[in-house]
Amino acid sequence: MIMRIHAIKKHLVALARDEEGASMVEYGLLVALIAIVAIAAVTLLGTNLSTKLNDAATGLGS
Repeated sequence: MIMRIHAIKKHLVALARDEEGASMVEYGLLVALIAIVAIAAVTLLGTNLSTKLNDAATGLGS
């Protein structure tokens, strides 16, 4: 029984040292954050640019 507990403990320590999964989660979070910021920026700039172009078109038409 003690040998089995020791083997489980050894396995858990090895899992705790494995950082591949953690780094993939971190990269996933970074990609999601960058995507959110990019979408917000494009939406905001697109709305402002559309307004300015419409104002310019109206000014040229008068």
